[in-house]
Amino acid sequence: MNKNNDNKHRHRYPIGIERTIDFGLDDVDVANDQVAGSEEPVAKSGETPVMGFSYISFGSGSSGNCSYVGNENGGVLVDAGIDTNIVFETLLHNGVKPTMVKGIVLTHDHLDHVRYVYNMVRKYKHLRVYCTPRLLNGLLRRHDISKRIKEYQENIFKEIPFKLAGMTLTAFETSHDGTDNMGYDIELGGKHFVVAADMGVITPRAHNYMSKANFLMMECNYDLTMLNNGFYPEYLKSRVRGDKGHLDNKVAAQFLVDNYHEGLKYVFMCHLSKDNNTPDVARNTLITALNERGLSVGDASNEPDQRDRDIQVYALPRFVPSLWFVL
Repeated sequence: MNKNNDNKHRHRYPIGIERTIDFGLDDVDVANDQVAGSEEPVAKSGETPVMGFSYISFGSGSSGNCSYVGNENGGVLVDAGIDTNIVFETLLHNGVKPTMVKGIVLTHDHLDHVRYVYNMVRKYKHLRVYCTPRLLNGLLRRHDISKRIKEYQENIFKEIPFKLAGMTLTAFETSHDGTDNMGYDIELGGKHFVVAADMGVITPRAHNYMSKANFLMMECNYDLTMLNNGFYPEYLKSRVRGDKGHLDNKVAAQFLVDNYHEGLKYVFMCHLSKDNNTPDVARNTLITALNERGLSVGDASNEPDQRDRDIQVYALPRFVPSLWFVL
């Protein structure tokens, strides 16, 4: 990131959650403090708003997944596996009112990605859920999600772009063991934020979108040695390692080495396993591979000595909101 762009990359923290920027720490529990609201920020007189992506993750892993991708006009939630109050109070603290959230897009129907989806649309009735008909059928088969979810659903189809909050979204096929599985290419002003979570292998269609990302939210689920030597029963190890399971750190790292381009600025590592990975292990795997290609890697802290690195790599926390990024 250019040293002159200090105002384009801001980090905020939810009130009541005290964190330091130390990416080697283990995950911590969700704070119980309530997040106070704040007014929507107003541009100074004569100041031209800078159009770009805003991004935050509210939690990432088998305990729950939900993130926000937006811009000055609003945005979308990607998945709904984190408590509704945590999501919307954290957004409000960062200047995003509920009415600025234009919809919820789902990646697949596993409970850690959809647990709170009906609660969200019931509480904020302007929201709609965007997913394929097959994914909706998967939701309707789940006894713990209200069948009334279909009243809030809007059909989308893979490889057919649609618009939300001034952004163009395109769903694409991914390889996982949900009812229907997809990532998203989110385009704004010629820049691409690509969501590629929960996949056992990188399919050709996923590769197509991931390789053109400027900002990539990418699964780094497990370290193979930790998984093989861990306590999981063999059937579960096989499921994780399988083509419809999850992604190995080294596979993710190799993808980045093979497909790095100067436009790729941020990699957000998501869905790290609690038992078969750590933020340190995942990040070091990616850093080592990228360094061997001759690339410098920053920690996404926006500290002066980190800004001019070739690429920023950040491990999304499991239980607490991430930093707030303006990209």
